[in-house]
Amino acid sequence: MSDNDFREVIDGEENKEPAASDNNLHTTEAESAEVVNTTADAQESDEKKDDEYEEICYICHRPEHIAGKMIRIPNSISICHDCMQRTFDSMNGTGFPIGDMMNMGSFNNMNLDKMPNISMINLSDLQNMMGGMPNSQKIKKKKPKEERKPEIDIHAIPAPHKIKASLDEYVVGQEHAKKVMSVAVYNHYKRIASDVQDGVEIEKSNMLMIGPTGCGKTYLVKTLARLLDVPLAITDATSLTEAGYIGDDIESVVSKLLAAADNDVERAEHGIIFIDEIDKIAKKRNTNQRDVSGESVQQGMLKLLEGAEVEVPVGASSKNAMVPMTMVNTKNILFICGGAFPDLEDIIKERLNKEASIGFKADLKDKYDNDENLLAKVTTEDVRKFGMIPEFLGRLPVMFTLEALTEDMLVRILKEPKNAIIRQYEKLLAMDEVKLVFDEDALHSIAKEAKEKKVGARALRSIIEDFMLDIMYEIPKDDNIGMVTITKDYVEKKGGPLITMRGCATIEEKPAI
Repeated sequence: MSDNDFREVIDGEENKEPAASDNNLHTTEAESAEVVNTTADAQESDEKKDDEYEEICYICHRPEHIAGKMIRIPNSISICHDCMQRTFDSMNGTGFPIGDMMNMGSFNNMNLDKMPNISMINLSDLQNMMGGMPNSQKIKKKKPKEERKPEIDIHAIPAPHKIKASLDEYVVGQEHAKKVMSVAVYNHYKRIASDVQDGVEIEKSNMLMIGPTGCGKTYLVKTLARLLDVPLAITDATSLTEAGYIGDDIESVVSKLLAAADNDVERAEHGIIFIDEIDKIAKKRNTNQRDVSGESVQQGMLKLLEGAEVEVPVGASSKNAMVPMTMVNTKNILFICGGAFPDLEDIIKERLNKEASIGFKADLKDKYDNDENLLAKVTTEDVRKFGMIPEFLGRLPVMFTLEALTEDMLVRILKEPKNAIIRQYEKLLAMDEVKLVFDEDALHSIAKEAKEKKVGARALRSIIEDFMLDIMYEIPKDDNIGMVTITKDYVEKKGGPLITMRGCATIEEKPAI
């Protein structure tokens, strides 16, 4: 082999070896770059999440859109210019050497001997305490005008008949109430989507729903909010007081809506607030002391119902909590008030019997005693006599009543809605591969027993839970059980359910209700 050939071989080997090492090097660099990119992506996503929320001043708890641009100091703490200036002013007044503090740069480099009254403070605990406010107490940033999408699109609002058709799938009966609610909600969101350039401003269509307990008032509102995909806040009027020193203050209902909208003020301003048990804040009769939980609450709610800018706490129900505050406009919030008004029937009877007189054609005094739907004859004057002040009723222009549930309606409630109680138990037993069947007589027996309890549809669940307890307990023990039939005798505790073993033709022949 010549010297030239020898040199070519060596050169070739030398060229090959670095190439292999280069490949390994590139692979390692690619892997490390991938790890770096993954970490960067994670950090970027966290930053995006943080960017969704406004900075909150640690001292005064005001959000950025109120206090202005924040000053960031170590440990992710934000302080507004006002608080920072007040801090420097107070330190100047005490003779604290601010110049030395500016030269220290951070907590770790501070000379604690020069700081007055600092010996009892553990700075590490202070840093942990000051770092990080939960997102539940932060406010989402408002999007720029060009990025903002209209919350309510007039072309996307479902027509009243479509809203009612959706409610029919979940709520049995109450045809008049569903029709009134569908029209009121449709007009309300058309009002939000419309402009007032022509000088015609549409008033709010707040609602007052009256109905006996267990007739579906709360369930109707929950279903409506879910179908419209708007934030919903449900509160109880019994916990409201005028100033909040006993229970919740009046603005706490708006704070709950803000929390339901994930602290997004724009979305909350198009939501629905349902105030249940509204009859419990009626004006107390024959009382000489101040009525802080009755008439005063009604008067305090007037500005909310009409539409006003209210300051509410974020992430808390009390203004005294050390949380940021924000402004919410209730002008476009739909308020729905509901109550059973238990003594209202006596007021209606008194009004209807006034025309009764002595004679052959006079109405009997007990004519309306057995009328279950007497509330349907209610007027605004009757509700005013009950104890609701005229100003409050004037801000609830849409007033309607719900029917008392009959035995046939209770049977339909058991089996017709999408999430009917019977279907829930059928699904539970289907997970154990057991078929559950209810006889028609058994359903009527359940409805009859629920009717006697006089608590509406709420009684159905408790009755079924009672006789289904043994079945739910015993079925998982025996894998041979294929079908269970609930009979009238079993519901009335005169016998037991029919148990059908697997492989019997009866399982295939008898359909479930």
